[in-house]
Amino acid sequence: MAGKFEITRADILPVAEYEKERAARRRQMTEVKRNRRVAVGPFATFYFENFETMWHQVHEMLFIEKGGEAQIEDELAAYNPLIPKGRELVATVMFEIEDEVRRRQVLAKLGGVEETMSLTVGGRRIVGVPEEDVDRTNAAGKASSVQFVHFPFTAEQAGRFKTAGTRVTVAIEHPEYSHMAVMPEAVRAALAADFA
Repeated sequence: MAGKFEITRADILPVAEYEKERAARRRQMTEVKRNRRVAVGPFATFYFENFETMWHQVHEMLFIEKGGEAQIEDELAAYNPLIPKGRELVATVMFEIEDEVRRRQVLAKLGGVEETMSLTVGGRRIVGVPEEDVDRTNAAGKASSVQFVHFPFTAEQAGRFKTAGTRVTVAIEHPEYSHMAVMPEAVRAALAADFA
């Protein structure tokens, strides 16, 4: 599945077939995702997506919601934009706060947080571009707990990212949430496969 940039109808398994394989596929996806996430600060986690993670997500939605053939096109339209297209990384960024009251309080202060995310690769900063499907900050300035961010690379930046040992940092620079983390080498190596 590596190197694929779009899920097509031909990639979709019948729900009954997926159901038979679901437990094994979920275990496999847990392993895949282990080296595709970076925690930034106390609440935010960047989950870097690819064809495989989105294929799994589409099948999970079809399995859970049981919408049949009519649901497939909607799921493909929702998840295909989150598959990196050869010279980018794409992250689902989740603000994970279990306590509902605390979550509301924190998110109420994080309006525009989707505009403040970046990667720094070998000293070169790559500013994140929020997915344009929906505005992730409401009119009252409250941020969504789930953000989708693209990181477009130049050829030189992609080459640098793919070089073993390159230091990569992941950052959020919002006045109310300013944190960074160094990407573990195992994660950098796994994500390097997302580049064409």
